[in-house]
Amino acid sequence: MRKPRLVMLGTGDFAVPTFLALCEPAARVEVLALVTQPSRPRGRKQEILPAPILVAARDRGIPVLQPESINDAESIDQLRELDADLLITAAYGQILSAEVLGASRLGGLNLHGSLLPAYRGAAPVARAIQRGEVQTGVTVIQMNPRVDAGGMLLSASTTIDPDETAGELEERLARLGAPLVVQAVHGLMDGTLSAQIQDQSKVSKAPKLTSEDGQIDWNQSAAAIHNLVRAMQPRHAAWTERPALKPGQPAARLIVHRTRRTESPVSPPGIPPGGVLDGGPGRLLVATGDGVLELVTVQTPGKKPMSAAEYLRGHPMFAGHRLGSSS
Repeated sequence: MRKPRLVMLGTGDFAVPTFLALCEPAARVEVLALVTQPSRPRGRKQEILPAPILVAARDRGIPVLQPESINDAESIDQLRELDADLLITAAYGQILSAEVLGASRLGGLNLHGSLLPAYRGAAPVARAIQRGEVQTGVTVIQMNPRVDAGGMLLSASTTIDPDETAGELEERLARLGAPLVVQAVHGLMDGTLSAQIQDQSKVSKAPKLTSEDGQIDWNQSAAAIHNLVRAMQPRHAAWTERPALKPGQPAARLIVHRTRRTESPVSPPGIPPGGVLDGGPGRLLVATGDGVLELVTVQTPGKKPMSAAEYLRGHPMFAGHRLGSSS
């Protein structure tokens, strides 16, 4: 029996473990090509650097296609010429049309970073953390033109660590899902797997996060702010305004990378949300709408992240200062 013939569509780091797993001889598949987004400027220096999945494909001698749109006629013709049994997608970054899915014999499989039908959309990992979920997982689905709405083939769950960032969790989920994709390919090819329809009553959405989503509202609880900080890492970052160092100067932005929930269940009386507390040398404690939060790692725009202790040496703040306010 010949090996399943696959085309992988992936761009982000979440796709890399799946691609590598499919390239292993033990997977018993043939990867015909990688389709990935065009390389674009990245980072502070805006350098055009190849994504890790692109480097992995070149190292293995696998042909690479980088169309601006996978849904245009030329791209669809290229897929048809590859004569694949299945398209495999993970963190590709474009929605596949019905014509694209029809370019392979059995359509497409997608690895999604949630336990569907919860958290359909572009940011399932970040949104799960933001909303305080304690468990999540991955799901392999048969694709259809509706976003993340296809039939479910396999899934696996995991517990979310209370201090885990979206980037850290996404890395774990990518590794968790990779062997499931290999298993799903063979199960679909030999007829031992059948798709389960998603329960529409349990659907929730996970829209992409933006930098504006990272603005901290200190009226929220310490738990909610801690979750926001975790959710914004590493693609964006949570942030707040800090008071000016000297009279007449404008307020400055303070980027918050890591926080720690304290044992204080409620904010001290008389301290408004965002108020800085006296936590002792090198500690930056802030009152919230419910509880006290410690800022652990922070950053001034244009500088490197640093500990709160390092930051306070150059940007002193005292009890009575208030974050999120120009006062």
